[in-house]
Amino acid sequence: MQHHYADINGIRMHYVTHGAGEPIIFLHGFPEYWGAWKKELNDLGKDHYVIAPDLRGYNLTSRPQKVEDYHIKHLVEDVRALMQHLGLKKSSIVCQDWGALLGWSFLLRHPDLVTRFVTINITHPALFDRELRENPRQQLAAQYMLVFASPQAEPQLMGDDFAWAKQAVINDARAHGAILSEDDVAEWVASWRQPGAITAGLNYYRAAKMGPPDGEGHPGGSNLLEGLKPDQYVVHTPVLFIHGEQDTYLLADGQRGLKELVPNLTIRRLPDATHWVALEKPREVSQFVREFLRGQG
Repeated sequence: MQHHYADINGIRMHYVTHGAGEPIIFLHGFPEYWGAWKKELNDLGKDHYVIAPDLRGYNLTSRPQKVEDYHIKHLVEDVRALMQHLGLKKSSIVCQDWGALLGWSFLLRHPDLVTRFVTINITHPALFDRELRENPRQQLAAQYMLVFASPQAEPQLMGDDFAWAKQAVINDARAHGAILSEDDVAEWVASWRQPGAITAGLNYYRAAKMGPPDGEGHPGGSNLLEGLKPDQYVVHTPVLFIHGEQDTYLLADGQRGLKELVPNLTIRRLPDATHWVALEKPREVSQFVREFLRGQG
């Protein structure tokens, strides 16, 4: 794998590339970094040109200081500018967690730049907002978002040498089949130890004003759809939705109505996968993506 930097949109973005062929951009979530996709990059890099950036604020990419610097409009522009830097007229996108909230937001604003779109566990932002506003079960499952938006988030995540993050990501994924070497774990922890990296990741939640109702006037939802008209919500690009059915953070209720907004929809379900699908089921994810990009799924 080759490591690169791109000076784009006011930041220096670190990204990794591998292979050759039709391009696929991989967008990671929180608290992750480009390496969340290592196994998929190795596999899909056999017949595709794969690109995995550290998103704004993460790992080896620049960390602007203000919460507003992490507004969705800047994140979307980062992806567009990276594509321009790479000389890509179009690309497929594979994304999960916050990377998928960004991926959907990019797709809705730049549908002409996306060949095919793969989202893991994250539904369309309009349905995501609906669930946060109206569904008590999803509201309960999303209480962590209110914590992440609060000043208590940094000490909770970083305390005792990142004990919470190690348990919530590394240990949980390993308990559900993820194979992560000690070198892999050391690389994850090193990404968290980058000065300001945890705050930058939390600023995604803060800038998006994302979460269930907070009891202080916020009705729930997010600002991810800001500036879009309702007729832009309908996606005509082919979409693959990979669902880890044991995800306790993102409930399947959010898939209600997805077919109406995404007419060209394929769903693949993994009954024993959790939130960390890309770590737990990399072989299956790569297979689903490869079949979908070939028009077979």
